Amino acid sequence: MASEWCIGIIGGSGLYAIEGLEDEQWIAIETPWGDPSDEILCGTLGGVKLRFLPRHGRGHPITPSEVNARANIDALKRAGCTDILAISAVGSLREELEPGRFVVVEQFIDRTVRRESTFFTSGFVTHVSMADPVCPRLSQMAAEAVVKARGKVAVGATYLAMEGPQFSTRAESRMYRAWGADVIGMTAMPEAKLAREAELPYALVGMVTDYDCWREGEAVDVAAVVQQMQANGALARAMVRNFIEALPPTRAPSPIDTALDNAVITAPSEHDPALLARLDAVAGRLFA
Repeated sequence: MASEWCIGIIGGSGLYAIEGLEDEQWIAIETPWGDPSDEILCGTLGGVKLRFLPRHGRGHPITPSEVNARANIDALKRAGCTDILAISAVGSLREELEPGRFVVVEQFIDRTVRRESTFFTSGFVTHVSMADPVCPRLSQMAAEAVVKARGKVAVGATYLAMEGPQFSTRAESRMYRAWGADVIGMTAMPEAKLAREAELPYALVGMVTDYDCWREGEAVDVAAVVQQMQANGALARAMVRNFIEALPPTRAPSPIDTALDNAVITAPSEHDPALLARLDAVAGRLFA
């Protein structure tokens, strides 16, 4: 497994660029799953290889439901990424998670309904474990990077992924609170599932912009959300720099690097060659 870090940064609402990159260039990467959200910004930061992908594209033209998460994860894998740090704007379902606070996600509840959520279709059926859907190593480093940037951070949050693009009804928002969700967003699923299928350790840092609509008399206002995103942006960029600077010189193996071991259930005689060809980046090590 790779002993050199190559960090993929998926930037969500409020993070559209990475400052301080050296040798930077935008590179178009083709995938068998269609076009990713944008070209990938490649470069180095503090001597570490970095690949940045704006989840909604530059200028935010892509809705949450239309983000091609399969293409995005495949493209980052093709670009050499060993790990992914995802950043996303979220709404808060807890009083103590106020706008401006950063939240390191630990668990997900997936309520999306319109999205392609797996690389592994008929002809190569595979079931990966999502019991622990994020990388604890990356998550801890991300939390420490926020603290070093003098930001407020909460850890261990449960993220409710909704379809969107509309915001929740009050009944939905209160139901999600009752389920135990702490924050709500529209983009982390199936992104986290696909990262696991691609054997890429994944961590998600949510930037709280609002209280959703569970509080009496309040509703989400896009103008206020954008204002808070802009306020969060500088801290997010500082967090990324701190995260990169704190990486150990050598990348130790992660159990997630081999998440596909013992996950394939289709017999070799029934493998679909056309599908295997599409899986060259995601699962190519299984066929080498």
